[in-house]
Amino acid sequence: MKLLFVGARLFDDVALYAKQKGLETILTESNPMARNLELADKHYLVPRGMTDPMDIAIKEDVDAVVPLMGIDGPLLEVAKMKEKLEEDHDIPVVASGVFATSIARDKLRTKEFLLEKGIKTPKFHKIIPGTSRNINTETVDTNFPVVLKQPEGQGGSGVEIISSRVDLDNRLENLSDSMEEIFLEEFLQGIEVSIEVLRWEGSSVPLVPVYKGETTVEGIHPLNKIKKAPLDVDGVDNRKNNRDIQNLASEIAELVGIEGTADIDIIFNAETKENNIIEINNRPSGTRYITAASTGLNPLHELVDMGAGCWNPENVQKRLKDFAGLEIPVGKLESDRNNYKFRNFSGEESWIVHGPENYERVTIRGRTMRKTFEIAESLKINLEKLKNE
Repeated sequence: MKLLFVGARLFDDVALYAKQKGLETILTESNPMARNLELADKHYLVPRGMTDPMDIAIKEDVDAVVPLMGIDGPLLEVAKMKEKLEEDHDIPVVASGVFATSIARDKLRTKEFLLEKGIKTPKFHKIIPGTSRNINTETVDTNFPVVLKQPEGQGGSGVEIISSRVDLDNRLENLSDSMEEIFLEEFLQGIEVSIEVLRWEGSSVPLVPVYKGETTVEGIHPLNKIKKAPLDVDGVDNRKNNRDIQNLASEIAELVGIEGTADIDIIFNAETKENNIIEINNRPSGTRYITAASTGLNPLHELVDMGAGCWNPENVQKRLKDFAGLEIPVGKLESDRNNYKFRNFSGEESWIVHGPENYERVTIRGRTMRKTFEIAESLKINLEKLKNE
């Protein structure tokens, strides 16, 4: 069986797994300096866009295409390629279609969709292009601080936290009237949670809710925080709460029509026990390593199984484990294990290191959360220093 993978950056997460399954791998990439090209059986350097990958999929007569896009920009082109290959050439593409992608890539449209479906999301106020200088901020139905967002962007880009009405007035005054639609969103004090959900051929499997820290007015990105899984909140029935989050993730995946994998971002209020949906990201998630540590399932490996035609949701449910996972930003760890040969967790206690140079993270699996911290200490990771930064 032959699979085409689009995008080299994440290919090292699946290369060894695909080889172990006896799959022939073809890789397309637009950057000639990209890493991981040599890990595929064959690779093509192509211009940006999906025209060439689509032509190669047809020429090579592949059994499926597995896009490995960790950024939002190309996803709509991927979705259009999916429709063309599946309808005209009967080649499955393990990614979401145009409808799901058009909702997920636009934060404003995401919120409008959620409201339409009766799913809780923070209150928001849309600002129409050309009116930013004249908006009556007295009518904004929210308290400060507020979050100013652009519909597109990821990794915190296009997001600002505004602390006062004066700051908001000044910020809106400086906006270009030619800017695309923006919106204000209420700032919610709570816990940031992500959950990945797998969905293929009409069946969904939600994975583990991941704790990404408290919301902050400084807008600290989750990549710079310590993450833990499963979600464990003091004074809360965590088994029930996590099950509620999983059911909500499945519901959203079904409503939107996600295919492959998606990451759903939530703010959980421990006092009211409410889950507010912030974003839907229909691409491989930054939580995939801690998800793999905690559940025993690597989400990207599941995409390979979908492409290979051997993904079975009942089997996935049976394989889910209940480990503790801990992920720590370390900057640089003195180790030679940051490569594809060491990307899989083994046994009940293990760890991996991943991420670009000087921005590395260590993800640990343990029988208990206490054990993960003991492993971190054995690696000489200064957890107290991280907590104080």
